[in-house]
Amino acid sequence: MRLITFRHENHERIGVQLESHILDLSLVSADIPTDMKAFLSLGESAIAQTREALASIKEEWLIIGSDVTLLAPIPRPDKILCIGHNYAGHIGIGKTELPEYPNLFSKTVNTITGHNQPIIILPASTQVDFEAELMAVIGKCAYRVTEDEAKSCIAGYTIFNDVSARDYQKRTTQWMLGKSFDTFGPMGQSLVTPDEIPDPYTLDLELTVNGVPQQRVNTCDMIFSIPYLISYISQVMTLEIGDVIATGTPSKLPEAAEQKRFLQAGDVVEITIEKLGTLRSPVQ
Repeated sequence: MRLITFRHENHERIGVQLESHILDLSLVSADIPTDMKAFLSLGESAIAQTREALASIKEEWLIIGSDVTLLAPIPRPDKILCIGHNYAGHIGIGKTELPEYPNLFSKTVNTITGHNQPIIILPASTQVDFEAELMAVIGKCAYRVTEDEAKSCIAGYTIFNDVSARDYQKRTTQWMLGKSFDTFGPMGQSLVTPDEIPDPYTLDLELTVNGVPQQRVNTCDMIFSIPYLISYISQVMTLEIGDVIATGTPSKLPEAAEQKRFLQAGDVVEITIEKLGTLRSPVQ
């Protein structure tokens, strides 16, 4: 199931992304929330009701997909937690041994945008870069959970671009400001439920700029698994419904790294992850 948050006729709602249409869940039942976090908080009952609707779709529940604006599946996450150096080929300059513990940082909610929404380069930075990532969405509160328990806390997966101002990022040892410019967190298109992604560590991931590949990896190269990350973080803080974890980015392809080219107005960034789809971001 591909759950989305969208805007239609100036109203924000949630639905299910189909091939050419959107199943508007607000038209299915008044009992279904119009906010993704509230929907996920209902747990299996909301999922079951949605599956029933999908099994016997009525035409009046459908909206033409091109008539809606896709927002980030979780437009306002309370926590945006990111993992650095979590791919075997991207563990940090000069480092040769895999990290013992995950390297965590946060982004702020002003970064979040959706599919086809622009990444805006501000005059403050001349070194805006991209980072393609698989993102996990929390669907059940997690506090001091084991790795096995953490598996049931995953609502699904989406695509994320951890856009970064490298010049700001390198000014200090703390990365947050360089990671938290407005629009520096494209997310989407949809939240894909775990039943469609039985193994998130076999997915091909690719990022292109203007159609030219810049990053390409399979998620089997991930160092710390998602259940491990959830368990590790939950020993310190409670993970709430709708919190998101960006699981790290791979290194750039050698030819892309040699170019040392940063994003410019007019570029189009596309991230494709197998079984999740494509997240497109024009640059302004």
